[in-house]
Amino acid sequence: MWESLQQAGWVETVSDTGWLYAIVSIAHYFTLFIFIGTFALLDLRILGIADRRQTIAQLAEQLLPWNWIVFALAMLSGVVLFATAAVDYVPLGLFWLKMLIILLAMLASILVQIGMRKWGESPTIPRSAKLIALVSLVLWVGAILAAVDISYITGVG
Repeated sequence: MWESLQQAGWVETVSDTGWLYAIVSIAHYFTLFIFIGTFALLDLRILGIADRRQTIAQLAEQLLPWNWIVFALAMLSGVVLFATAAVDYVPLGLFWLKMLIILLAMLASILVQIGMRKWGESPTIPRSAKLIALVSLVLWVGAILAAVDISYITGVG
């Protein structure tokens, strides 16, 4: 199954065309920087570290309107990059750890997005909100580190 994905014509075209592979890589990194960066700013605001002049809801209104679209583009470009070396990635425990961390980070980010309006209306931000924001931040950093470590540890990617 993974071999047939990797040998699909469009995947081989991306893999064999240096500039096309570079464009997909740049799109992937750029969209991830936007997505993770905006959630990191929101997490830091909930933790009371960043932009205390605005409410959580005000900051979210500025940061999140396009965020899930950017995330979808990041996942799409990530699938394309995965497809170019699927046979090499699938057996790697570190790859699956990265996928698990991304899933957990997405869930934490969704919890932040669901709770932020209520938390922003409170006179003080609840500890549970701060814990969720901290977990979200740590998981996204963990996803980045796991992704970077795949190529350094295994030579894949």
